[in-house]
Amino acid sequence: MNTYSDAIDRLAYWATTDPGKTAVCLIDGECATSLNFGELDARANVLAQWLVSLGLQEGDGIAFVMENQPDLIALAWAARRAGVYYTPVSTHLQTEEIAYILQDCGASMVVATPQTAALIPDAAQLDCQRYLMAHEASALPGFIPVYSALSAFHEGGALPQRKVGRDFLYSSGTTGRPKGIKRPMAAFEDRFKDSYDAVVWREFFQFGRDCVYLTMAPLYHAAPLRSVMRCIDWGGSNIVASRFDAKRSLQLIAQYRVTISQWVPTMMVRLLALPATVRNSADLSSMKVAIHAAAPCPPDIKRRIIDWWGPVWYEYYGGSEGIGLTAIDSQEWLARPGSVGKAKLGTIHIKNELGQEMAVGQQGHIWFSGTPPFSYHNNPDKTAAAYDASGCASFGDIGHVDADGYLYISGRRTDLILSGGVNIYPQEIENLLAAHPAVADVAVIGVPHPEFGEEVKAVVLLYDQAQANTELEQELVDYCRKHIAHLKCPRSVDFVQSLPRLENGKIYKRLLMKQYSEQAATP
Repeated sequence: MNTYSDAIDRLAYWATTDPGKTAVCLIDGECATSLNFGELDARANVLAQWLVSLGLQEGDGIAFVMENQPDLIALAWAARRAGVYYTPVSTHLQTEEIAYILQDCGASMVVATPQTAALIPDAAQLDCQRYLMAHEASALPGFIPVYSALSAFHEGGALPQRKVGRDFLYSSGTTGRPKGIKRPMAAFEDRFKDSYDAVVWREFFQFGRDCVYLTMAPLYHAAPLRSVMRCIDWGGSNIVASRFDAKRSLQLIAQYRVTISQWVPTMMVRLLALPATVRNSADLSSMKVAIHAAAPCPPDIKRRIIDWWGPVWYEYYGGSEGIGLTAIDSQEWLARPGSVGKAKLGTIHIKNELGQEMAVGQQGHIWFSGTPPFSYHNNPDKTAAAYDASGCASFGDIGHVDADGYLYISGRRTDLILSGGVNIYPQEIENLLAAHPAVADVAVIGVPHPEFGEEVKAVVLLYDQAQANTELEQELVDYCRKHIAHLKCPRSVDFVQSLPRLENGKIYKRLLMKQYSEQAATP
């Protein structure tokens, strides 16, 4: 059992016991920038002193719009020490969307970099101060340079004993405006206590002092940011890439002897698309746990990547709301293809529209009980909609459980297609079409139909755009009809140059639905 003496947090403890160990290594192309535990501790301390000097009080909030870089991690850790909330904001949002999040979360300040400053709303639109991770000489109009201010503080300076600051995250907004999830902070005296979900990450996903974690996703997303912070907290090392590159990812795994990695299905597809010579020469011997989540993975893709990497693939189903979590390893999944596992946090309930529990194998709304309550910030209506009369909470998905308690997801409630009175679940069709050799990516949606209400449309991205023609469209429809009931099959197929899919693997189906609804409404 580790003892932490009078350390302000675990980072400070590791900085004392193993200061030269790599805490985070940022990979940008062929360039690598590292901070060891001693350096990260010192950087976080100085930044925390700066935050406190600005007058931020316990429970206040900051936001940052930053690309992947070591100072993002240092600033997040500084916010923890200063007892304030930190809200990472996507660098792919429009300025108005960023303005909405900054206003809704009530941030006292927003921090940008020279690369992201153009995204920050004008000062006149904001109730918070704008800061730039830069020196005075590189400052931009309307921004206060951070680096120049830090010279006033020395490493190891004293900090007030405050509650432990934490993330204040917003959903990706795939089904509407982003929703904030703000949870209570832990007392300073409880700073070494793990969160209620820690046991899953320690025992099932094997995070700990000996792990080397790789992410190639933007750190404004919940999963990679929390995993990096968790890994530092428990004394492990992080390899953070500035962007995803399939071939480079294999090189990094071998170079840094990565033990845990995190992916989304689109990354897995691109890994499998690498030339056989590249795949066959990859050294994956260090990999113990390759995690994927955030979006459904077509079974054919998952089976192929397990065949290649071995039984190291783990999947989970959950969300920033923290209302429940299921997980499954490779061996379990091969025995139950398509499942997202058994409950690791909370208890699963499948209910009908009346709130009645459904029998094993029957489709219904997925609910969880037995986890801490949550609320959407400034949105009591959305919070109320996430709970039922018995206090169970839902992410808004539909699915069923088998006799052994394994959960299978059919899709989001908002994606459900109602055609001629029949419920059609897009994910089943997407999984099928994704296995076709011509299809690189696909989204299945319901579009207006004068007789049936909605009809099924497949929006397809091809590997080879030159193949797009009416013959391939009919081939894809026939392909579906060979495998599933005809009433579920697409009545039409559209070929597109791109799909609105985020780096976290989720697709903005509401944008596609809006586009086709507007087309149908046009005379």
